[in-house]
Amino acid sequence: MTSSPLRGRPGRPRAPVRVRLALAAAGALVGAGWLALPVMTAGGGDPVPAAPAGPVAGRAEPRQDETSATDFVLPVAVLGAAGVLAGYGYLRRTRRARTRTTPGVVPAAPPVPTTAESERQARAALVLADDCVRGSREELSCVEELSGAAAVEPFTHALRAAETELSAAFAMWRRYEEGVPAEAAARRQALVGVVGRCAEAGRRLDAEAAELDRLRGLELEVTPALELAEARFRELAARTAAADVTAAGLRERYAPSAGAPVTGYVEQAKDRLVFATERLNEARRAADAGEPARAARQLRAAEGGVSQAGVLVAAVERLAVRLREAAGLVPAALTGAEAEIATVRKEGGPASLAGGELWARLAHADAALAGVRAELTGGPYDPLDALRRITRAVERLGAGRSGVLAAAALLVSGGTVDAAEDFVAVHRGAVGAPARARLAQAVRALGSGTEADVLAGQARELAEQDVRAHGNPFADGHSSGLTGAVLGGVLLAEEPDGGPPASFGGPRTRSRRHLP
Repeated sequence: MTSSPLRGRPGRPRAPVRVRLALAAAGALVGAGWLALPVMTAGGGDPVPAAPAGPVAGRAEPRQDETSATDFVLPVAVLGAAGVLAGYGYLRRTRRARTRTTPGVVPAAPPVPTTAESERQARAALVLADDCVRGSREELSCVEELSGAAAVEPFTHALRAAETELSAAFAMWRRYEEGVPAEAAARRQALVGVVGRCAEAGRRLDAEAAELDRLRGLELEVTPALELAEARFRELAARTAAADVTAAGLRERYAPSAGAPVTGYVEQAKDRLVFATERLNEARRAADAGEPARAARQLRAAEGGVSQAGVLVAAVERLAVRLREAAGLVPAALTGAEAEIATVRKEGGPASLAGGELWARLAHADAALAGVRAELTGGPYDPLDALRRITRAVERLGAGRSGVLAAAALLVSGGTVDAAEDFVAVHRGAVGAPARARLAQAVRALGSGTEADVLAGQARELAEQDVRAHGNPFADGHSSGLTGAVLGGVLLAEEPDGGPPASFGGPRTRSRRHLP
């Protein structure tokens, strides 16, 4: 089928609307003048000689109902003026409609965000969704302890679904950071996918928030939940004192690097408990005064503070256990590593390692093991770091994927992942998307050698950088407990007093604005 020969011909340019309107108005004026021309010339001198004066018998008197030409002048003039005013009014309305910014007028082609803007949106969506998941997990643990696992099953299901969506979003973001996909259009679509997954995670939580509120019934009766929070507070206060002794023992028994992951955690736990004390007292006063809504808000803030104090104390306790396990595993790991190295030296390593590269790695492994043996007899050392060096040295030879070395690698990587997770959890008010995404990747890599250990270490380093750069916007005029609560994301930092507490829910419901 052939196209018309006129289809490809460039069209004649059309004049702008305002020009066409001006020409139309001018035409109307010219037409009006043309119609009025006979009337304007009717008053001139008659070229025919005048008749002699005197009465004429046959002259007829003009009739009173005869229409004169002057009667057309005013209507025509009004018509022309009306045309001009109508054209001017249309032009004004068109101009206002084109520049209007009020709702209801959708631009024909919304601006396409730049790559940098799309990346900022994706990072913000990841942080918001991760905060919603973490805050929901905190409150749900309190509800489950009071109401039982069966009662919170729908909310647990929603939380797991949100965690799945968030994990997929983090995986997409990490691939994007690594340059996959490479095509520009596919990369834009990947960012859209990240935002979409985060939005779905939030939607899952938002959908169940109102039902969780009904289950808790805090605005009707806050006393049972308040009593549970006070009991958890007392239990955490005792554990914090014990954790202080444990942390001091780590400093005495091991090298400084062994206790570094939990440095300052006991003090931070005490800080969260100070905040929880204030909020529990406020909740109790509000409940006694018959103000359950205000009591519910103060209680939720206290629950968040107690939960984070528990994270900090548990981190100290867990590290002490892992260091003891690592210290007991180091001798066996050394023996297993020496056997693996001997096998590689005898039979050769993987095909990818040949010649000088293999011998260089063998020499490095020998030196690593010798260094660990020297530390064992030289005084306090870091057992987890010793296992880390042993397993990494053997893994570079393509060996050590089973037996005691695999168990050692899992102990080390699990400890590093837990340490990074704890740090992000209690500093989420400052930690950005890169650290969270690296942590999520480390969790996915658990059980696959030393990769998880490396990724979790990077996540912890990025998170610490974020906290140092964040500063303390609540340093002046506020208690130290409030500062820690904002830094930990217990309060959402939306108001001068720290804002509402984070609750179960997505972006739409997590602040519980219905609570005063």
